[in-house]
Amino acid sequence: MALQEELKTQGDFLFRYRSFLPLIILVVGLAVFAYFKLNPEEYHDFLYTETYKYICLGVSLLGFFIRVLTIGYAAKNTSGRNTHEGQIADEINTTGIYSTVRHPLYLGNFFMWLGIAMLTASFWFLVAFVFFYYSYYYLRICFAEEAFLRTKFENAYVEYSKNVPPFFPSFKNYKPSHRKFNLRKVIRQEKNGIAAIFLLFWVFEIIGDLIVTRKFELSMDFWFYGGIIASGVYLILKVLKKRKLI
Repeated sequence: MALQEELKTQGDFLFRYRSFLPLIILVVGLAVFAYFKLNPEEYHDFLYTETYKYICLGVSLLGFFIRVLTIGYAAKNTSGRNTHEGQIADEINTTGIYSTVRHPLYLGNFFMWLGIAMLTASFWFLVAFVFFYYSYYYLRICFAEEAFLRTKFENAYVEYSKNVPPFFPSFKNYKPSHRKFNLRKVIRQEKNGIAAIFLLFWVFEIIGDLIVTRKFELSMDFWFYGGIIASGVYLILKVLKKRKLI
């Protein structure tokens, strides 16, 4: 198989299972986090303060904000959570955040997962995460998506891609979106994301305390309330969506 076809085949596979593959990173990250908690002599504990955890949360929320901007202004039947039905696009998004970077959703995903990866406080794990995400995961999925868009929209997509970078945003050719922000669409599609962020931070907090104290305790702190509130909001929105109220 030629390299071009191989990259597309791998990208199609990663696209279909893109919601589950980052869980591998999560499991490895939790293992690294637990290892350093169990071996404090190898752990730079002076870095792991509440302030540091809030910085990690800020990085993840930045990624969530990028996704919100992307989905809120995206055209219908684009930038969705479609997986098993494959690639879907009725038109090319070229304005708003799409005029600064070709794949803003994956840029948002990167920052969301980077914040969680930072919780390990392991420099080498972060290096491995960035390398894996960009060189394997991001590159192949984006290659498959662009192959689909080039086939469907032909020259229109080629011309668009000439002026917009694939990975690192550039505001040189920024064009404001001509669409209204669709809050309902954001709520329907992104309720999972914000709940996952706070729940995962809470899980790291619980595991860290469990390893250090050797007993299970729920501290009534910011992470506890964040996890509970995010879960509650998620369940409410899920019920409203099921009843077609949002």
